Amino acid sequence: MEKNGNTENLQYENGNSFTSNCSTQTTQFDGLTGSQQPSHDTADAFGSLFKSAPRPGYGISSTDKDAWYYNMHHKYRGKAIIFNHENFQVRDLKSRAGTGLDCINLEVSLKNLGFDVTPYVDLTLAELDRKLDYWAKEDYTNYDCLLMAILSHGEQGIIYAKDGAYKPEDNLWGRFTGDKCVTLAGKPKLFFIQACQGDRLDGGVQLRTQVDGSSSFKIPVYADFLIAYSTIPGFYSWRNTQKGSWFMQALCDAFNKYGYQLDLLTILTFVNRQVAIDYESNVPGAVQMHQQKQIPCITSMLTRLVKFEKKN
Repeated sequence: MEKNGNTENLQYENGNSFTSNCSTQTTQFDGLTGSQQPSHDTADAFGSLFKSAPRPGYGISSTDKDAWYYNMHHKYRGKAIIFNHENFQVRDLKSRAGTGLDCINLEVSLKNLGFDVTPYVDLTLAELDRKLDYWAKEDYTNYDCLLMAILSHGEQGIIYAKDGAYKPEDNLWGRFTGDKCVTLAGKPKLFFIQACQGDRLDGGVQLRTQVDGSSSFKIPVYADFLIAYSTIPGFYSWRNTQKGSWFMQALCDAFNKYGYQLDLLTILTFVNRQVAIDYESNVPGAVQMHQQKQIPCITSMLTRLVKFEKKN
């Protein structure tokens, strides 16, 4: 949701607060004291265990097992899918002015990197489901990777389509795991989410500067994913109604400058820095919202470095 008030040109995608607690425990050994038992692995879980059955046969890895970089020399760069949501039929969700510019800028940046880009606008849940099902069944044998961007409202753990909310882990990247989309197994699957993850604000803190081809191997089905959120869990994500969202502005700028020079995680580190340092909300008419900060959140399950190479 968005609360305009006297927010001038700045808006944010609303959600719920987030809390997290963790504790530490000492290492324990199985068996009687002094006994010698074979080493084994155990899960940090309580309750039922659901087995993941290996898919029959093999996925084909186009990258050597010990390679540092993903193979980015397939015939095609990759498919890039953009789901842009500006208008909604959900109560209290206002239109996202400025997201059209985000979509255009991102499409241009991705095409410059060699992606085949397909944008969608204001899909309903049913339409989104059909499009995702279509792309999950595509053959990506001749592609380097898959990239998907979602521009929408959100709350912690959910993203909004035009007429309702969905869980991204089930509906987005969950459809492209190595066991379900075999031609993407071992290839980068990159997801960029511009949406709120909560309703908390970040006021920032002031700083002063001081001076082998025949071998086979098994990988987890969720390996080779990268999920980049515009903000951390529990917090607002800011968007300028005329220039677009902070995250997409910084991401497109970094892709345009460094897309062929640096690896993806390094590029995203620069995006984090730009959003964190160069942007601050300008809402003088609403003291609580004024001079607030934002930091993107990157979750990487990548097993190698992603570096885009120019195609011939």
